Amino acid sequence: MIDARFRIRLPPDLYIADLSEAFPDATFRLLSGVRSGATATELGEVLTRTPGSIAAAFREHGAVDAYEVLERTDDRLLATYETTDVDLYAFVESGGFPPEFPIEVRNGFYEFDITGTREEFDQLRNALESSGTEYELLSKVDKKRSDRLLTRRQEELLAAGLREGYFEVPRECTLADLADVVGVDKSTASGIVRRAQARLIAWYLTDVAANS
Repeated sequence: MIDARFRIRLPPDLYIADLSEAFPDATFRLLSGVRSGATATELGEVLTRTPGSIAAAFREHGAVDAYEVLERTDDRLLATYETTDVDLYAFVESGGFPPEFPIEVRNGFYEFDITGTREEFDQLRNALESSGTEYELLSKVDKKRSDRLLTRRQEELLAAGLREGYFEVPRECTLADLADVVGVDKSTASGIVRRAQARLIAWYLTDVAANS
């Protein structure tokens, strides 16, 4: 089995493409979504310094109905809503994979995880390349080598850290910045990263995952 994370250009005319490009500094996270025919009910989180403006943009968008804010802080917005824009689901499922949540969207691109066989993985890559869709493979883990080595949350933090430059020398983002990207507090992010690093080092040096 292969676990992989892709970064893919959103299909044109999606409501989330409109909003993410209108607010390029925000991170939109689709936490869950259920498609039912021509509509979908979604739970979404936005990490942003302008939650009021983004809430207003959601309500004003023609593809969004029944928008309800569940929680709002100075830098975070959590809401449920319905949308008639289900092309994202169709696009993801066309590759043979149901969406794995959370799906993250930034400035016209979305990131999501897939788990499947090598044949299914190759099928998706071939479909993306043949369609001309702009994409980037952010990570790929062969589960034959590292099954159960890291938790999904640990993989998410390490992938985000690699993407944001947390592991560069000198660092291109702080631990607080990394925590904001994945939507956890700084102390939680620190613990997850340290445990993940300990497991990887133990596996690399001894070929046995460290017990925790």
